[in-house]
Amino acid sequence: MNVDAEEAYHFGRSVDWKIHLYFEHNPIMELPFSQTKGSFLIKLPERMRPGTYWLTTRILLQIIFPLVLLVLLSTWIYRHIITPLQQLEQATTAFSQGNFDVRVRASLGNRNDELSHLASTFDQMAARIGELIAKQRQLISDLSHELRTPLTRLDIAVNNFEIEKSHQHLERISRESTYIRKLVEDTLTLAWLDNEKPIIQHEKVDLVDLLDVVIDDAKFEFSDRELILETPNHAVISNSSHQALCPALENIIRNALRYTPIGKKVTVTLSQQVGSYCIEVIDQGPGIAPEYLEKIFLPFFRVNNTNEDGSNSFGLGLALAKRLLNSVRADVKALNNENGGLKVVIMIPIT
Repeated sequence: MNVDAEEAYHFGRSVDWKIHLYFEHNPIMELPFSQTKGSFLIKLPERMRPGTYWLTTRILLQIIFPLVLLVLLSTWIYRHIITPLQQLEQATTAFSQGNFDVRVRASLGNRNDELSHLASTFDQMAARIGELIAKQRQLISDLSHELRTPLTRLDIAVNNFEIEKSHQHLERISRESTYIRKLVEDTLTLAWLDNEKPIIQHEKVDLVDLLDVVIDDAKFEFSDRELILETPNHAVISNSSHQALCPALENIIRNALRYTPIGKKVTVTLSQQVGSYCIEVIDQGPGIAPEYLEKIFLPFFRVNNTNEDGSNSFGLGLALAKRLLNSVRADVKALNNENGGLKVVIMIPIT
């Protein structure tokens, strides 16, 4: 036994006691003999002292490991947020360059958060703007095509103007100018209705009185066709507009008369249904192929069927009528009549 052990014998520790790191030196362990009152004292070697790698472990647990975890978490959060934003930026750039079919929401998978909602909103905006731009381009193209014919006739009338036939030429010039002006005005109105989609509701309308006025004008214009009107005594609707209903009904009835042969008839029927009034305009024209029934309400839609003057374009009449009816919450559809001809059904809500 060394001197240190002999002098510090009373500091001997049981082997069951725990060894703490705050000891300056390794403690002396005491193993009592079972046969005598003596004990065996042993000082643990330095290699058995706990906490040899404590500083390294402390740095690893308190600094390095949290730092690595923070870097990984930050990287995941960054990619989780920045990736959809980058996709939105790329989609916006592509959209601004004319790619109106670009969409973002599908590329974000199943995530359901603010960024996915933003992507859905972007897709809705892109679809709406793309649809409007496509419609405007088509409308301008169709309008340009439709204007060529009256402008050509106007040029011919001006170039061939003769004093002795001045009255005839002036009538021709006036007629073509009126047609061009109306075509441009209808196009501007249609573009406004398509873009703004207004709901016009500010007055009561008696459909019977309105149809009487429209029918009288139509009979004067198409005196060689028979026009039959069947209505109740009154049919008053509220929250509607004369300015929207009158030109819409006028365009639909005029279109029916236009495609009805001379001597044939057009029937206009007004009846009340649950919550709405139904107006049916039935002509005796050639009818339309089933696949074109919905398309006749598109601007300047053309079909193979032709009327007497060889025209096969519906122009803006039905397209404008549909938009005007939609502005008073009314709906319109076209059907082929069982006995031939076309039947246009208009549903107008009572309130």
